[in-house]
Amino acid sequence: MSTSTDIDTGYADEADQVSIWDRIGRPVAPFAWPLVLAGAVILAAGCFLSWSYTSDVLGNLTIDFYPGAIQNLMIIAAILAVLFALMYHGPLSRLGEWLASATALRTLGLGSTVFMALVIALIGLQSGGLINVMPGAWVSLVGAVLLLVGAAGLTPRASRDPLHAHLPAWLDILTIVVLLAIVLFGAAYVLDIEDGTVFSLVVLFTGLVAYTLTRAGFFTWVGIVAQTHRRVLMLGAVAVAFLFPFTQDGSDANMSIATQVLIFASTALGLNIVVGLAGLLDLGYIAFLGAGAYIGAMFSHSAFATIGWKPNFLVVVVIGALVSATLGLIIGSPTLRVSGDYLAIVTLAFGEIFRLAMGNLDGQDGPKLTNGPNGIPAIPDLEIGGFSFGETHEVLGITLGRFANYYFLLLLLAAFIITVFTRLNDSRIGRGWIAIREDEKAAEAMGVNTFGLKLFAFAGGAFLAGMAGTIKAHHDVSVTPDQYIFLESAFLLAAVVLGGMGTVAGVLIGATILKLMPEKLRFVADYRLLIFGLLLVLMMRFRPEGIVASKRRQLEFHEEDEELADRVEEVHLVEEQEAKA
Repeated sequence: MSTSTDIDTGYADEADQVSIWDRIGRPVAPFAWPLVLAGAVILAAGCFLSWSYTSDVLGNLTIDFYPGAIQNLMIIAAILAVLFALMYHGPLSRLGEWLASATALRTLGLGSTVFMALVIALIGLQSGGLINVMPGAWVSLVGAVLLLVGAAGLTPRASRDPLHAHLPAWLDILTIVVLLAIVLFGAAYVLDIEDGTVFSLVVLFTGLVAYTLTRAGFFTWVGIVAQTHRRVLMLGAVAVAFLFPFTQDGSDANMSIATQVLIFASTALGLNIVVGLAGLLDLGYIAFLGAGAYIGAMFSHSAFATIGWKPNFLVVVVIGALVSATLGLIIGSPTLRVSGDYLAIVTLAFGEIFRLAMGNLDGQDGPKLTNGPNGIPAIPDLEIGGFSFGETHEVLGITLGRFANYYFLLLLLAAFIITVFTRLNDSRIGRGWIAIREDEKAAEAMGVNTFGLKLFAFAGGAFLAGMAGTIKAHHDVSVTPDQYIFLESAFLLAAVVLGGMGTVAGVLIGATILKLMPEKLRFVADYRLLIFGLLLVLMMRFRPEGIVASKRRQLEFHEEDEELADRVEEVHLVEEQEAKA
């Protein structure tokens, strides 16, 4: 087996993705490919038999020929295995020229085996012993093992560069539509899962599938398609976000989680300006969200509000954003001349000062603005233009409750923040921030106004957080100082780092993970911080650039991607020239 590189494309073949042992040139075992197909069939067949003797374990897995949620996951794994096997040898072999099918089968086989072993162990633990594991589970485990053994016998083949996989535009667009539809209905399905253990297994399986497709090179091609059809992708993403409430069948519980995710994500996007672009470590950012929330509460129609003037809510949003931005200027002006650990300490102190100050503005220790530790409760729902956000509405026969109303409002806010972020990122200001992040001394030597840009980053990020805070006050019904503790700032920072600093999609994914997991994993609430810490350690070890890495950070952590990025740019230039011609 040759491990040479395609001279025309510079793209390493599939053999470069596997171990040294696989590169020495062993032939394909004659049983390998049939064994892969047999393993996939047996894996799926076992899913149509009962897995558990008791019905209260991992959902109901006791009914023959009626697969439960976990069994459906393994059926999906079997289907993927068959598709990759046919790509390796069969009618789909043309696709196998672009995707690393053998590598994908090995990953899928190993993941399915581990997954089935984990499911069997959980059934035994929750039902009182392995004797309660029914034959169907063992059949599927055998199928997964056969899949793994067969995949291990396949010799990786050279893969062509996905950059040159020119497909019809309609097929590219169809791929985007299908993937977005999977995201929409997959999110609705995951939110409907109430069992924390089942939810964890679904998330684990999703990660397995994503990693398998990544190893196959599928997401490299999807990334090229997304770059080629940016407008289609953007329009589709907006449509998915807008249609999401219509998939919840009026569920206030799920929409409550969705609105909390949007508030958290909108705030994290503002922090992304400070941390992701300018490279400033802010550990007190939650104070800016709190400032906006208190402004929204003080100007509300609550009986406990401390300001008699009741302007239009849009005016309140602007006031809350300006107050937060002013606080950003106040804290930034004297402290942004320091950096690194010193800046982190100062911002941490500012967050604590804000929380304590809000607890003292009770009319005794200071002006009566926040009612001290009691906060401002009983904040009424918003009413904008006669539309009440607290009432239930019917749209196309689908009930949209209170949280769905706030969801749409927060969706508009998130769209505004994303637009501001992307515009700033692509502007001279954004390039100045990135120069400061990479090397402040060099940027200053080149004439960049480092202090002014850092101060603008602080004020701009605070402005966006203040806007989110004014809506949060009405969404949460009350505002108290203990809502804005240091731990919230830490989670915001973690969302930016986990998702990918300097990116929009990454921060949205990071915020969703960190806000959704605690809601669905309440059965391990005592170990939440432990799991959170382990997750960050693993991310820093295996993917320090985040789930969705920006181009700059991806090149920083993976120098070999520089050639890939250059060739992507070359392909785009060629396509633009062809379009002009």
